[in-house]
Amino acid sequence: MLTERFQAYVRDNELFTREDKILLTVSGGVDSMVLMTLCFNCGYNVAIAHCNFQLRGEESDEDEIMVLETARKYGIVCYNKRFDTTGEMERTGESMEMAARRLRYTWFHELCEKYGYTVIAIAHHIDDSIETFFINLLRGTGLRGLTGINNQVGRIVRPLMFATRREITEFALQKHIPFREDSSNRSTKYLRNKIRLGLIPRIREINPRFTFIMRRNIDRLTDAQRFIDAAIDNIFREAVTESSGVFTLHVDRIGEHRTREFVIYEILNSRYGFRGDTVDALCRALAEGSPGKRFYSRSHTAVVDRGTIVVAPIAEGDPCEVTVERGQQRAYCGNSVLYFEVCDVDSLPTYAVPENIALIDADKVEYPLTLRRWHEGDAFTPFGMEGRKKVSDYLIDRKVPVPEKQRQFVLLSAGRIAWLVGQRIDDAFRITDSTERVLRITREII
Repeated sequence: MLTERFQAYVRDNELFTREDKILLTVSGGVDSMVLMTLCFNCGYNVAIAHCNFQLRGEESDEDEIMVLETARKYGIVCYNKRFDTTGEMERTGESMEMAARRLRYTWFHELCEKYGYTVIAIAHHIDDSIETFFINLLRGTGLRGLTGINNQVGRIVRPLMFATRREITEFALQKHIPFREDSSNRSTKYLRNKIRLGLIPRIREINPRFTFIMRRNIDRLTDAQRFIDAAIDNIFREAVTESSGVFTLHVDRIGEHRTREFVIYEILNSRYGFRGDTVDALCRALAEGSPGKRFYSRSHTAVVDRGTIVVAPIAEGDPCEVTVERGQQRAYCGNSVLYFEVCDVDSLPTYAVPENIALIDADKVEYPLTLRRWHEGDAFTPFGMEGRKKVSDYLIDRKVPVPEKQRQFVLLSAGRIAWLVGQRIDDAFRITDSTERVLRITREII
């Protein structure tokens, strides 16, 4: 019985108790509606938070109405918020998934602070974790990404991680629990849905015990990552010294040469947020004995110095300058990642793109490109305008908030601004009738 398994899972994993104030995140889908019913029937102290992202018109409004009516039926406090998700995407350049995720989690934590909720309960289940495994496998995130979804991170808990999507749906039908199906779950334009609707059913045809086996695999990978984390902690204590907030990784203290790059990645990624591509480039510089080159995460800078890697918080005024080589597929700048793709001009369905995408004549840029924060004196000719304009004036005219101004990056070709990132390209790099190849650059917030 799902109810008994739910109670046992919550108890055995110490996710919450009857003394906790639990904020349930309820979308209206079958998973979250079942979670709400289970928590209510088991007598936990819960309230509901529902987000209407206003992305599916009447569907979104009908989801909201059903959640509110069910909460009223159960006598549960329900917080409801409507978000201008499309406007937020246009403002930040984020994908729909990234914008919605940031908006909802920020609001959930605000509710906790305001009303004293100690736990945020999310209705993820084992099938979500398996899908995440394949998403991260395809993205090359390493072992840590193959451990699926954790059942607890801080005050966020996932008390349905013991159950499959099928078990949850069957329970909802047996108990006549209302729920709504999100039509976007059937769209194969999203990677998760391609895996859910395309890949996994094919694997199940090969092995009907796929879910059970994957649960075992993820458990073992999670244990392996815990073992690695413990080993990395020991190496960190031996190999890293600290002085005035600056950390020095002494590479010769790491030990086994064949696993050295792996250890460097684990330390720089888990503690300072460096991405895999960046760590790979850093390790190449280390092997080539190239001192002085800087590498950046969102919060820290690293530099190779005579067999050591020196890591420090990014200093105020640091331009965070990185080089983009020909053929490079992505680069990181501040809280964003830029994806680079060269395509034939005739393959473009339209030239009208949002501000987080730049379409540049690929034959007008000179490599390597430079990506850095803007500074006083920078100027460019905004696409569609006449005459040069200072970046500072352009940002003022666009009413860009001060915090965003400080995070503003520019992409330069031969020292000239090709793109004020997330804003506008320079007119000299625009697509014309003679353009044959296009450099398409997409910015996403991370």
